[in-house]
Amino acid sequence: QLQLVESGGGLVQPGGSLRLSCAASGFTLDYYSIGWFRQAPGKERERVSCISSSGGSTNYADSVKGRFTISRDNAKNTVYLQMNSLKPEDTAVYNCAAVRRYFCVMQYASYNYWGQGTQVTVSS
Repeated sequence: QLQLVESGGGLVQPGGSLRLSCAASGFTLDYYSIGWFRQAPGKERERVSCISSSGGSTNYADSVKGRFTISRDNAKNTVYLQMNSLKPEDTAVYNCAAVRRYFCVMQYASYNYWGQGTQVTVSS
């Protein structure tokens, strides 16, 4: 069974950091590009970042550029999202998603497999 599981969310103060993980089971991520998306209550799903299957290409939403870093460790079958300088507006449920293609895309409709999500709350 193909599965993605996110972890690493939690409550953090503004200016703090969190690292989210997206671990795959039932398949290898080697041939999959991965995207991170988020959705806050009452808001539409927002693209955050994506990474190509090799890790050589990345993309970021303007709202997180310079603060978030996406990376992957194919040996561990895991993708990471390092989030620094967090702001209250980063509060959302964060999901990772996978699609079997080399280059990543920032359109959530392109992704086939989704995790359940992890809650990130930025508040003092």
